[in-house]
Amino acid sequence: MSYDRTVRLNRDFAGTVTAVRDALAEQGFGVLTEIDVTATLKAKLGQEMEDYVILGVCNPPLAQQALEADRTVGLLLPCNVVVRTEGAVTVVQALDPATMVTLTGLPALEPVADEARRRLDAALAALT
Repeated sequence: MSYDRTVRLNRDFAGTVTAVRDALAEQGFGVLTEIDVTATLKAKLGQEMEDYVILGVCNPPLAQQALEADRTVGLLLPCNVVVRTEGAVTVVQALDPATMVTLTGLPALEPVADEARRRLDAALAALT
């Protein structure tokens, strides 16, 4: 099973991060956390790597529905969206919300995952 939703763009990294934030906001997602993996690995380990940011995003109504179905599902929240460079291309990847259903085996999460997937796919499509 593929666990990601991915688009590849011929855009610069910084501009893509901004566009991703905007596209997610249009779909009701807010950015709760931002991890600059590149800067963190440089500061903590002295390692160089390509531009790589992890955005922890949340759509509050969907998160509430998921938590009402199973409080433990918070272990899988927020949804992670990665923006990274791969050569001359900028890659945007979102964790497929269906992963929640697969990992938990809870049918009650299916409608939440379906709606989250629809919204994440719309945000990714807006980038292309």
